[in-house]
Amino acid sequence: MASEDQSVSGVSGRYATALFDLAREEKSIDVVSVDLDKFDAMLADSADLARLVRSPVFSSDTQLKALTAILDKAGISGTTAKFLKVLTANRRLFAVADVSRAFRALVARFKGEATADVTVAEALSDKNLDSLKTALKSVTGKDVVLNVKVDPSIIGGLVVKLGSRMVDSSLRTKLNAIKHAMKEAG
Repeated sequence: MASEDQSVSGVSGRYATALFDLAREEKSIDVVSVDLDKFDAMLADSADLARLVRSPVFSSDTQLKALTAILDKAGISGTTAKFLKVLTANRRLFAVADVSRAFRALVARFKGEATADVTVAEALSDKNLDSLKTALKSVTGKDVVLNVKVDPSIIGGLVVKLGSRMVDSSLRTKLNAIKHAMKEAG
């Protein structure tokens, strides 16, 4: 079971496990998941929020005041807000992205899903996303949740990471392999 899922160890794993256990007990796993996704999106979109979260310069009081205002404005409350405030009070807010990732892995395991990180050169259509999910489900026997990232530097193709397995069919990797083979032959 653990071989298919992302690791949930270390500090972030302990926090994620505590949050997951609490959310399961309160029957609020889906609400917490949505709130964490919302916070992660805000973190990705705001350099100021990212600086607040990562910088050791800010005191936990300063972080807590700012975080409280941000959570109120975003409508994040309840278990998720309390949890993020505990992270802040314990000077662990910098680990929030890892905690979110570990929490998602625990939720996926709980729901019998697998999570795949997919990197593509350009956004995929819904039809292609469905085809990819179907192909991955046939391999894993589980419903697969896709975390899609667009990275034009791979030129074409895709890179799929599912648990400990990775398939890299990107054009960049193929071109590098040809370049390496030509150097060996020359």
